[in-house]
Amino acid sequence: MFSPYYAWARRHGGGSAENHCALNVALYGPRARWAMTERGRGALERTARHLRIGPSTLGWDGTALRLCFDERGMPLPRRVRGEVRLLPVAMPGRDFALDPHARHVWSPLAPIARVEVALRDPALRWSGAGYLDMNTGTAPLDADFARWDWSCARLRDGAAVLYDVSHRGGGDASLALRFDPRGGCEEFSPPPRSDLPRTGWRLARATRGEARVRRTLEDTPFYARSVLSARLLGEDTVAVHESLSLDRFRMPLVRAMLPFRMPRRG
Repeated sequence: MFSPYYAWARRHGGGSAENHCALNVALYGPRARWAMTERGRGALERTARHLRIGPSTLGWDGTALRLCFDERGMPLPRRVRGEVRLLPVAMPGRDFALDPHARHVWSPLAPIARVEVALRDPALRWSGAGYLDMNTGTAPLDADFARWDWSCARLRDGAAVLYDVSHRGGGDASLALRFDPRGGCEEFSPPPRSDLPRTGWRLARATRGEARVRRTLEDTPFYARSVLSARLLGEDTVAVHESLSLDRFRMPLVRAMLPFRMPRRG
């Protein structure tokens, strides 16, 4: 959805989504890696249970989602390869429209899950809490949204997701959802909105309730991913948080910078 090549193709009257596919692998810490190589339709294969993009595959066997990837990092061309297995604990089976015309839909496929990670390059292994969601749409994100903030926090008995969007035509919308391990999903009243410190790129960040930034994982001109310490639903918890500015993303200079981290093959 953030492909500059896809945006350029649409601007010239083309732009098939199948010709602009990428797998993003982001590893943080002392052995950090970032890979997001875009590939054309010749590198794409898909069925109801299997997806291949170039050298990487994703498959569902009925109980677990298995991702096998072999990618090259950017801007440093270091290899990143390995396997991730995601085992869902809760699958609510619900979709949520993010705009009044339902052109953009968010699906929390497995808001509570377990992941098992086994990497070969770099050589790392771990397991722990996981999360899986999906966004689909019939229009470019920047056509309908100015910005959004999202976060997911693990609770003692489930997980909570906060979603705040600002529509380009004016007006805001929010979701505050609590998920339990049995697949239940209920809305709750979102806490008051609170601002977080701006990033190094001066990108605005906000969330709901009491929170502080523990670590900024991804800091780009239009997108930030962070780890928060938060107080939510009466619990002290840790949340993964993201802020996205579609106004920033629309800027020609920002789109011109993207190919340095998102090369294209094919």
